[in-house]
Amino acid sequence: MKKQENDEILNSAVEYATIREYMRIAVKKYAKNVAFKIKNKDGKKVTYTNITYEKFNQQMQALGTELINIGLENKRIAIIGKNSYEWALSYTTIMCGVGVTVPLDKGLQENEILISLQRSKADAVIFDKDYMDIMSKIKAENSTNIKYFICMNSKENEENLYFYDLIKKGAERLKNKNRKFEEHKIDPDKMASIVFTSGTTSLAKGVMLSNRNIASDLYYMNRAQKVFETDVNIAFLPFHHTFGSTGLLLYLSHGVTNVFCDGLRHVQENLKEYKVSLFVCVPLLLEAMYKKIMAQVEKQGKTKLIKFGRKLSRFLLKFNIDIRRKLFKQILDELGGNLRFIVCGAAALDKEVAQALNDFGILTIQGYGLTETSPVSCAENEYHLRSGSIGVPLPEIEMKIHNPSEDGIGELAIKGKNVMLGYYEMEEETQKVLRDGWFYTGDLGRMDKDGYFYITGREKNVIVLKNGKKIYPEEIEAVIGKLPYVEEIMAFGKEKDDDLMLSVKIVYNEDYVKENYKDLSEEEFRDIVWKDIKEINKTMPKYKYVKNLVLTNEPMIKTTTAKIKRYEEIKKEN
Repeated sequence: MKKQENDEILNSAVEYATIREYMRIAVKKYAKNVAFKIKNKDGKKVTYTNITYEKFNQQMQALGTELINIGLENKRIAIIGKNSYEWALSYTTIMCGVGVTVPLDKGLQENEILISLQRSKADAVIFDKDYMDIMSKIKAENSTNIKYFICMNSKENEENLYFYDLIKKGAERLKNKNRKFEEHKIDPDKMASIVFTSGTTSLAKGVMLSNRNIASDLYYMNRAQKVFETDVNIAFLPFHHTFGSTGLLLYLSHGVTNVFCDGLRHVQENLKEYKVSLFVCVPLLLEAMYKKIMAQVEKQGKTKLIKFGRKLSRFLLKFNIDIRRKLFKQILDELGGNLRFIVCGAAALDKEVAQALNDFGILTIQGYGLTETSPVSCAENEYHLRSGSIGVPLPEIEMKIHNPSEDGIGELAIKGKNVMLGYYEMEEETQKVLRDGWFYTGDLGRMDKDGYFYITGREKNVIVLKNGKKIYPEEIEAVIGKLPYVEEIMAFGKEKDDDLMLSVKIVYNEDYVKENYKDLSEEEFRDIVWKDIKEINKTMPKYKYVKNLVLTNEPMIKTTTAKIKRYEEIKKEN
């Protein structure tokens, strides 16, 4: 069991029981700061709207007042749409004094949206105009509890309430001394959010989180990480994902400016445009950015120079001499010039990528958490960096390896105020994972002698061979994933003769292959990949040899946070 110590090197912070308390302080302290910078496009003309914390608070007060006025106090309100100011305002408002949020995955199909609204017993839904037709069908079927359909950004359908009309009406009520939103009593330990985990809708679990769960996670992160009011955050992770929404609340509590990405193709352009200094992302995005930059370095013939510079900067850091941002200015400029801090989660980040970015002067840390833990429980920080690890438990969170094997690998368990209330209307499932105050994650991991934790795989992903040997697919993926042409990879067990044969599915990078293997046929390129895999096999025990290869340029089925849907992919290949 491990709990982070060395309190003297951690940040000081004040702990609050509710998100409203964090927001009240932020909007007062940072009133004139820009909370959101919004891009407006009119043909080729581009303008920006700055929403200050003062304006954000006024709109939050007005929206909350009107939502209560129409009868939604203590009710469940679903939100669906791409990341936007309206999404952020809706979520924060509901959590700060209206009722219960039900954030829905923007990638859900029509029937899945319907089932989610039914299962959550939502009373209202706030939606992006992209879902207008779906909402009209749901309304016509009349098979949900939904009384109010509220469109964030369109007045097209007059049957729906319009988001900004609610704000306007709420503002009038505030002028007439209506204080129902401000005076709404929040019980910090009652359910404040129902967040569905990824999976098929019928099997997805509704994680019940309280205000205290999320507020405690803000406190823990404040202790471990430094965030400044001068920072600019770009919202990559979808807000319906707890890592995305809790991250947003963390940055709002510090007076940070938040901006939105124009799409994955425009990442580097947006980093420069907004002078972004920090963000939270998944490994797929970061690794793609890194590969792109290093390809440019290679083209310029500067690979050896960069390698030497990294060794030199690491050596000088031992003497507290930091020349990284000067030495690697050209690379940093490619990332906007202001980037100082990246948090990566949801899957393992390539060690080389993490080490390189830290060498360049960008604090790049891995974090670990689940929806069930609000979400962050463990992370590296500037004092605790160890490549390949997920760092150390956040302050006041306890973690342990349950029932470890001979090699120290066992199920990761977590204890803290950030642990969920349980699964909504799934008591049996709740009892399976919540025992004696501990949450059993289903993730396999180990802890080293210094208290750093490592994830070795997901318990349900482990490939168990007939002879009892266990293979952790994530370990195979990490090694083969380093091959330069690999865009996506999944290791899995393919059924053969009453046993499983270790297989890998590789999605190759078409641009890389065209540039480096343009004269080869598909079969010849496949032979090269097999040759590389056989070389990797030689470094493994025989039972971990890859014996089957699926090679394609078709992207794998993924969640909106870029996690491969293993079950669906394995089903296709078996």
